[in-house]
Amino acid sequence: QVQLVESGGGLVQAGGSLRLSCAASGRTFSRNAMGWFRQAPGKEREFVAAISWGAASTYYTDSVKGRFTISRDNAKNTVYLQMNSLKVEDTAVYYCAANSLTWSGIKYRSYEYDYWGQGTQVTVSS
Repeated sequence: QVQLVESGGGLVQAGGSLRLSCAASGRTFSRNAMGWFRQAPGKEREFVAAISWGAASTYYTDSVKGRFTISRDNAKNTVYLQMNSLKVEDTAVYYCAANSLTWSGIKYRSYEYDYWGQGTQVTVSS
């Protein structure tokens, strides 16, 4: 059974940092694109960041560029999201996602992802 398990969320003051992790099990995703999405209360799920299978390419939504960094450790079957200079508007449940196609490049649409984690809450206070 394939599972994606996020961790690292929590409560942080504006300007602070958090590092989210997404550990995959049940199959390897070392040759698959992975991404992070988020959903704030009352809003639709939105794309945050994505990384290609070999980490050669990354892509971010404009609101997090320069503040968030996505990375991966294929040996650990894990993807990370380093979040710096957090803002109140970053408050959301953050979801990890994986694409099932091998050698896949950047994916930034939610329907392009086949596996999803359960989410981890990030709350940024003012």
